[in-house]
Amino acid sequence: MPVDPPSPDDPPGTGPFDVVGVGSPLVDVLATAAEPVLADLGLQKGSMELVDLERAETIYERMGPTTEVSGGSAANTMAGVAALGGRAGFVGKVADDPLGTVFLHDIRAAGVTFGAVPVADGSSPDAEARGTGRCLILVTGDAERTMATHLGVATTISPADLPEDFVAQGRVLYLEGYLWDLPPAKAAMRRAIEVARANDASVALSLSDPFCVERHRRDFLDLVRDDLDVLFANEEEVVALFGTRSFDAAVGAVGEAGLLGALTRGAAGSVVVGPSGAAPVPAQPVDHVVDTTGAGDLFAAGFLYGLTHGAGPERCAELGGLCAAEVISHLGARPQADLQALVDAAGLR
Repeated sequence: MPVDPPSPDDPPGTGPFDVVGVGSPLVDVLATAAEPVLADLGLQKGSMELVDLERAETIYERMGPTTEVSGGSAANTMAGVAALGGRAGFVGKVADDPLGTVFLHDIRAAGVTFGAVPVADGSSPDAEARGTGRCLILVTGDAERTMATHLGVATTISPADLPEDFVAQGRVLYLEGYLWDLPPAKAAMRRAIEVARANDASVALSLSDPFCVERHRRDFLDLVRDDLDVLFANEEEVVALFGTRSFDAAVGAVGEAGLLGALTRGAAGSVVVGPSGAAPVPAQPVDHVVDTTGAGDLFAAGFLYGLTHGAGPERCAELGGLCAAEVISHLGARPQADLQALVDAAGLR
């Protein structure tokens, strides 16, 4: 489905939005870690594991000095869209607690409109579903990140929490696959898709994590067949989704599904699959990779910004690669440099 560019008559910071993201609002807690620490904690390097509060506290105790920044996959993507000058909205569930206050401040300061109301901390009868979510991120010397996530109140988002009028204002609805682990959230995402479709919006999904794909492969394939216009995935995720023996075969499967595919391959760049076939796009050079946290999120931000501003698929991927290169050059999953200036300097406007 084509995406109409924004109207110049829409004032900045208001709907209709270029993109509305639905995801888990998290505060990221980052620290460097030696690989033996991961083994001692039973964490699989490069993966994301959902953990209960007790395990989160155990992992936190083993972490060295930490840096705390607001995060969450879809929220990071929306922050990137806003940093590029796009209009971004975000839907998620935070608690009325200190971490929730931090998240709300940061997402709004990033230029993103938040489309939900914080819930009172402790309002859930389930102790594991209280408090704003946090993601413990251990970064090894090769810049790979391993994540242990306690979602807190984000686990309770349901169709009743969905601000449908807000979602209806997006030209693109962007969903993070991580939320599919939670039955109420899955129902909220399905309802968001219905709202988007009723308002002629495109629907995009990030597969998020290979282990997430393994858990929900059948559901994701149903979405590919019936509901999606744009699919974001890395090489391992898309191969797992289609059950192919090679990346090239998975690329062919994306093309047969009729999707616009944005498939990332780390230092090898990305491959865009569209109406004209598959096209490789080189990665942007990076002097020193510090932390790969948020690389996929910011790639999606650049891609979606381009898509909603009239760029072709390959230019969208170039914008995504530029944003990903910026975020992996420092600690944390949100941009620190002026993305608009970087885009202008690279001649990608």
